[in-house]
Amino acid sequence: MGKITTVGIDLAKNVFSVHAIDESGAVLFRKSVSRARLLPLVAQWPACLIAMEACSGAHEWARRFQIHGHAVRIMAARFVAPYRRSGKNDGNDAEAICEAVQRPSMRFVPVKSAEQQSVLCIHRVRQGFVEERTATINRTRGLLAEFGIVLPNRATEVRRAAAACAEALPALARQAVTDLLSHLRSLDDRIAGYDHELEHLARESEAASRLMTVPGVGPLTALATVASVGSAHEFTNGRQFAAWLGLVPRQWSTGGKARLGRITKRGDAYLRTLLIMGARAALQMAARRNDRLSRWVMALKERVGYHKAVVALAAKNARIVWALLSSGTTYRAV
Repeated sequence: MGKITTVGIDLAKNVFSVHAIDESGAVLFRKSVSRARLLPLVAQWPACLIAMEACSGAHEWARRFQIHGHAVRIMAARFVAPYRRSGKNDGNDAEAICEAVQRPSMRFVPVKSAEQQSVLCIHRVRQGFVEERTATINRTRGLLAEFGIVLPNRATEVRRAAAACAEALPALARQAVTDLLSHLRSLDDRIAGYDHELEHLARESEAASRLMTVPGVGPLTALATVASVGSAHEFTNGRQFAAWLGLVPRQWSTGGKARLGRITKRGDAYLRTLLIMGARAALQMAARRNDRLSRWVMALKERVGYHKAVVALAAKNARIVWALLSSGTTYRAV
């Protein structure tokens, strides 16, 4: 029996499919393993390459496998699917993972530390509260509209006018709107608390502090980038990092004719959204500045319009962020 060199694991809640091969590609192990038996099984194998799809629990399993000396690679599921040879089941998925990880051009998801995931937990919970706040505001506007009170589609107007408008409603409807406004204030307090915590963490992080020197990159964006990326050396260059975020044009190119469309929107939607929101703020400030980046984005705005210029600036900032992370320097406007 040969030595196991490459292992593909299809993660699940309770039963995991494991596919292991040697250096010649011969299958040495192909079984389903329970959650309790997976780590003892992997621990007894010599150091090898273990591959998994990016899903819930993948980073925790990767950290556990690394403790036992294994090299771990995590891949996006859409990159694994083309290597599945037959129908979709757990065993075939594990085999496809094992095959995909051996491709020299395969791109991998950086393995996150527990600290990085903890920071991202704060971001995710805050984002959930923001979405809930938006839903509460919309619900308040909808209830008032049922009684002929139409408020502007602006959160500040709803906060200011809803309480006064509710006084004209029947008692039960007034109580419902009052409860919604109370819940809205509670969400505001929770979000403000998370914002304060994230800003403090960003100031304490050396890497995040360097990223905040880029126009349009604030504490949330900087901290989320550091927590999501970890080592910038996982990416070959800044364009690959921008592509990982989905900020590069989608291509329909053939026969030597390049056709570029809208951005691909792949990767982390939250991080991409933060970069675009920051680019909007930076574009507003660019008219007051005379550095090269501001002149470039203002000229681009005149040529292609506001929205395209915002996305282009977000992509430019993503490349700058990668350069700062990889070189350990700060941004200098020229």
